[in-house]
Formats: sequence, C-alpha cells, structure tokens
Amino acid sequence: MKISADFTTIPADFTGAAPVQNKTDGTPVISFPFYIDELADGMGYLHWQLTDPDSIPVCGFEWIHWSAANVPVDAIMFDFNDSHALQIPPDFSRTLPAMIPESAQGRTSAASKFVGGTDPAVTMRYNGPTPPDKPHGYQLHVWATANPLPGLNQGFWLNELQHAIRDYDGQVDEAEITLMGEPA
Repeated sequence: MKISADFTTIPADFTGAAPVQNKTDGTPVISFPFYIDELADGMGYLHWQLTDPDSIPVCGFEWIHWSAANVPVDAIMFDFNDSHALQIPPDFSRTLPAMIPESAQGRTSAASKFVGGTDPAVTMRYNGPTPPDKPHGYQLHVWATANPLPGLNQGFWLNELQHAIRDYDGQVDEAEITLMGEPA
C-alpha cells in the first residue's frame, strides 16, 4: 500500500488557520483528502489514525486527531481505471456517518478527561492540526484488511483499533506518511 496527498504541508483550510465556517467551537473539522494506492489484493476494509507525536512536549501525550475503522473499499472506489482510484475526499469525516453508516470513527484527544470535550462533532470526528509552538509532523497510518474489524463502534478509543489490528487473523496491508502542519 502507498498513501499520498497533493501536499506535504496540510493546507490551511484543514487546520487551525481554517475559516470560521470550517470549524466547530474553534476546532477545524473539515478533513483533508488523501489517496491510497497499490492496495494488496483481497483487501476490503480501510482503517486509519492521524496523530501528532510532536504534541508530547506541549500537552504530555500524542494527540489523536482522527481515527476511522471498517470503511469498505467498495464504498470509496470511484474509478477502477484511475491511478488514484481510492480517494478519501475532503470533508470525509463529517460525511462518513451518512455515506457509510456501518463504518465507525473513534474518539479524538478532545474527548480525553484532560480536555473534556463533549460535542461529538469534535470528539468523534476529524480535528485539524493547530500546533501552538512550531511546525508539527502529523502521522497518517492506514491499514487494510479483507474483513471488518470486530467490536469497533462509534466512539471507539484508538487503543481499541490498534488491538483489533494486532489481533486480526489475516493479512494486513499498511502504510504511513507524515504531513506537516504549521501554527495558525
């Protein structure tokens, strides 16, 4: 598998510099697009996490910006003849529940007891980068499996996704990229 995007620095519309209409309670909520290419044969479901390890010195833990599980490949395949046939489109996080209700999105760090967020639009959807101190590297890790991962419901915690991947009885295809985010 290969993950790519049309940028190496996440564009402002998907970050803390986004216009107010792209935010909920000051948090950027419009997810950025990315591509998945060279997927291994037989893979039917995608799962991912977007985290910020550079947040550790700032808040004491790696910030979870987005996670998703059990996204059917067939539901996002738009052109079998296109080199970027698997595209996660812009704003996928907000449209996913209506488009693919059997998929699930996990809690972000905004849901932690240290932050105390309660709005699901922020705690269980994409949270765009808002580094307060310097540019941060955001790691997007994508896994693919032939079958859905069991036990992952709306609002799962990231460790539950990681355990489900580790315990999966079958081939797992995976890749990771780092995208930069600038302070607003």
